[in-house]
Amino acid sequence: MQSFRIYLLAPLFMLPVFSGFTANAQTKWSLEASIRHALQNNLQIRQGQLNVGLAHENLTGVRASQLPSLNANATHGINTGRTIDPFTNTFATENVRTNNFSMSTGLTLFSGFQVRNSIEQSKHDLEASRYDVEKMENDVTLSVTSAYLQILLARELVEVAARNLEITRLQIERTSRLVEAGTLARGSLLTIEAQAATDELQLINAQNQLEFAYLNLAQLLRLEDHQDFEIEIPEIDISAIGIIEYSPMQIFNAAVENQPEVQAAGFREASAERSVRIALGARSPILSLRASYGTGYSGASREIVDVVTSQQVIGVTASGENVFGPTFDFTTRIKPFRSQIEDNLNRSVAFVLTIPILNNWQVNNNINRSQIALENARVTKQIVRDQFFMNIQQAYADARAALKRYNSTSKNVVALEEAFRYTTQKFNLGMVNSLEFNDSRNRLSTAQSDLVQAKYEYVFRVKMLNYFMGEPISF
Repeated sequence: MQSFRIYLLAPLFMLPVFSGFTANAQTKWSLEASIRHALQNNLQIRQGQLNVGLAHENLTGVRASQLPSLNANATHGINTGRTIDPFTNTFATENVRTNNFSMSTGLTLFSGFQVRNSIEQSKHDLEASRYDVEKMENDVTLSVTSAYLQILLARELVEVAARNLEITRLQIERTSRLVEAGTLARGSLLTIEAQAATDELQLINAQNQLEFAYLNLAQLLRLEDHQDFEIEIPEIDISAIGIIEYSPMQIFNAAVENQPEVQAAGFREASAERSVRIALGARSPILSLRASYGTGYSGASREIVDVVTSQQVIGVTASGENVFGPTFDFTTRIKPFRSQIEDNLNRSVAFVLTIPILNNWQVNNNINRSQIALENARVTKQIVRDQFFMNIQQAYADARAALKRYNSTSKNVVALEEAFRYTTQKFNLGMVNSLEFNDSRNRLSTAQSDLVQAKYEYVFRVKMLNYFMGEPISF
């Protein structure tokens, strides 16, 4: 018996870290249930969903940039030594406590439509991230389907190996009787026993492959305890599946616009286009509105509380009489906090126009880089489309080849089964030796294995193509 010659689809989401899910020994997993469980518990999909959340928050942030800013500020300070009081504009040498309170706002009125283009770019990035998640879900679905079919394939190969071993064991009994009767030489018995050892090894290998197939699917489902893990065994009839009715180009034209990887590439191209517009907008003048409202307090600001008036000699007249003048003594105190807050109010409104002239060539460099990124996005989009078409072509060719191989092998199995029955009858009569008997049996075993593998490869390729066309995968 041959070892596995095909691997339907390499697992795309093999996860070594498990979530603690266990298989229920009383429940056999259907393909639909397996796919649903994998989609709900796959960590890569969860990461993709978190990336969607980040893209959504980025869009919210860009939209919010259209709103005016509003900030409040408050300071409390103590100046020591000689300093200029900010409110009285006089020198102060004592310790002076100062407080400042202000509110400021700003609004960009025009910036070359950069904000609008940034919003559109964020929308495209959000849609691309959503399609990335859908692509992950498609990959998981196909991986689970492949692993599920691999189990079915391995089961049938175990059955083939078990039948071969049973046939060989029956022949050992018959050959032993013929050897004891003197009809056959003892060498024939030794040859059959050697074949039995080979068949037993092939059965063990097939059973190991079945265990590995179960392990593969259990890992895709993130099942920690898979000892009792079993799947449902559906009846698969190739004749009921039928042949592929459409050409690869027809399948491509019908499916390409619905494929998430193609959609994601398209949105990333649109995002790159917006990036070019944002870079070009940096050449435009920027008009902004700025406004502020503030007040403050200073410990050096004083007010007069009382005035004492008196007279003193300030001179004499020509006749010798004294001339008196008034003098004033002032009593002051630090101006109250509330009064200063009311008296020191200040307001400002300004329109700011910024005209870019030379910014170290950064604007032109950003434009050139964004244009290169746009061209790269367009090439990537075409690569994705071409790869999808090649996948369809390959799946279509594999399906047709598998069907041809299945039909041809089916006829070969029927002929080899008849030939083996005839050889068995002749071997029992001593008309053929054990080598001829083993050769006939091995050719039948090989054909049976080829038939099973062709069957499941055809089933998977057809399911894949139908899935591309929008049909759910089920048996």
